[in-house]
Amino acid sequence: MSITVVLEQMVIIMILISVGIILFRKKMLSEDTSRQLSGLIVNITNPAVLICSAFDDSPKVPLQTLGLSLLVFIISYSVLILSAYLIPLLLRVPDHARYSYRMLTIFGNVGFIGIPLASAVLGPGSLIFVSINNLIYNILVYTYGLSTLKKASLAQNPDAAPQKRENILHKLVNAGTVSAVLTILFYLGDFNVPEIISSSLTYAGRTTTFLSMLVLGVSVAQMAPKDIFSHPKLYWFTLIRQILLPVGFTLLLSLFVKEPLILNTTALMLAVPAGNMPLMLSKQLHVEESTISQGIILTTLFSLLTIPVVTFFIA
Repeated sequence: MSITVVLEQMVIIMILISVGIILFRKKMLSEDTSRQLSGLIVNITNPAVLICSAFDDSPKVPLQTLGLSLLVFIISYSVLILSAYLIPLLLRVPDHARYSYRMLTIFGNVGFIGIPLASAVLGPGSLIFVSINNLIYNILVYTYGLSTLKKASLAQNPDAAPQKRENILHKLVNAGTVSAVLTILFYLGDFNVPEIISSSLTYAGRTTTFLSMLVLGVSVAQMAPKDIFSHPKLYWFTLIRQILLPVGFTLLLSLFVKEPLILNTTALMLAVPAGNMPLMLSKQLHVEESTISQGIILTTLFSLLTIPVVTFFIA
């Protein structure tokens, strides 16, 4: 993984986020438009990028290697869950706010930033591993993540009406999991897809990076600098979560796993900033989300530095 390539990609991301900020302040983009673009990215363009990677003509990864990557990502998320309990203790986060740090620790932005970044830095061949990672991610969001936020909602709103039990299986069937499963199936099946289909998906997928960064730019533009930069614990959190954890885990993993693409993909998926999914779920469940929102923005801004730092140590 070339540090130069990563630096170039992070500069591009910074420029595109800046475009989103400018468009929002010029009233050429609104919060409603940003929300609609988010739906477009989650349901159309990101799935298109992943599925297109299955049609790549490069040599296929052996089934044994895919199984190894599945094991690696299961271990990496297990480490994240453990870290999600240790980091708040280390930072002496008050009990009532620890759920926010758990969400920020476990659920990175593997969709909006992870998919286009892996595609640009590591090439389309890495996206089969990203699909496996995202499948585990989506399962965790709607099991562990949802359960954690429901407990926080109950603690914050003890007099609220009891929430209806939701069908978790129904929640798990979404664009993220379906596209990840389809990518893996198409990849393993090595199907011949008509050119008109693959080209359509390719055109849709190419819009992902630009649209994703516009949405992030709108989010940044809506927060006052004091709301983003006035929380010392989030600085320490960013150092631990965005640098120490991905570097330490990847270096340890390299003692046992010798597949460079698996190692690099794992490092990138761990190095991406906090993701938006916990924030969206918090809004739905009426959970206090200011810390989650601030953490997402801060880790996103600092990722322009932290991701190149991580790649420097593992390149």
